Amino acid sequence: MLEIAKYVRAESLEEAYDLNQKKGNVILGGMLWLRLGSRRVNTAIDLSALSLDKIEEIPKDRSEAMADNGAPGTPEAMADNGTPGMPEAVADNSTPGMPDGIREAAEMCGGYRIGAMATLRQLEKHEGLNRLTDGAIKDCVRDIVGVQFRNLATVGGSLFGRFGFSDVLTFLMAAGAKAELYHGGIVTVEEFARMPFDRDILTHVIFPGKKQRIGWQSFRNSRTDFSVLNCCVSLEEKETRCCVGARPMKAVCLRDEQGILKDGITPESARAFGWYVKENVKTGSNLRGSGEYRSMLAETLTRRALLSAAEIR
Repeated sequence: MLEIAKYVRAESLEEAYDLNQKKGNVILGGMLWLRLGSRRVNTAIDLSALSLDKIEEIPKDRSEAMADNGAPGTPEAMADNGTPGMPEAVADNSTPGMPDGIREAAEMCGGYRIGAMATLRQLEKHEGLNRLTDGAIKDCVRDIVGVQFRNLATVGGSLFGRFGFSDVLTFLMAAGAKAELYHGGIVTVEEFARMPFDRDILTHVIFPGKKQRIGWQSFRNSRTDFSVLNCCVSLEEKETRCCVGARPMKAVCLRDEQGILKDGITPESARAFGWYVKENVKTGSNLRGSGEYRSMLAETLTRRALLSAAEIR
């Protein structure tokens, strides 16, 4: 049973951060995971007043300012009334998609800044993100339980917990997304997954603006169950990233360090790389499957994800 002693609707991220430093206080997201447990919460901290439920386009000429310096904020020109938001001209509050003057090609933007309180349903329906990923982001989230669930589950809750079963963590890691922390600044999702848990606040996810060739695969015992194993591959000019999650441990990322794919992706090279992933990704057992079974799935799903990303049928 979940018991909440005190509820506070934070008026600023600073207030939320200060409250969250006390052990026993908890940040509220969609509360779907929190309600599954039995615990007492001293103070429940609600972020719903902080405009973190938007997916905002980053102007291309400003995206570099957010990319590499690890600063917890953004340039002053991007600030919006005290919260790390975007210019009003960029934001589209009416729909979770792009503004009315939608660009011909989403890859021309500098990326998207996804608020931690944005829902999985917003990701699923977002036109710009689906253009950048050729619909792979929709493929990733559409089988997560059901529409009612995805209307409540938040991006921040799905990512900050670094759950082993998370499809969202696997996908964002492969896509090269970054996590924006209120105190800790900007880090890659891959680095964030390795960080120890602390009492910082995840405010946004920064999704890169370049169009990507992404292949997504997951295996479930039933359509709306958690993944037995998931796999996401991103093909870039300089590297191939292959992330495997629901092992049942949290997702890990592998690269083609042995040059298996250096001559291109073919059914044969995809099969060889699948074998490499099988041999190098540690798996475990739980009620959904054994470690041995998951290792077999890792080989198959990696091969399929590579061929899907390369559009080889």
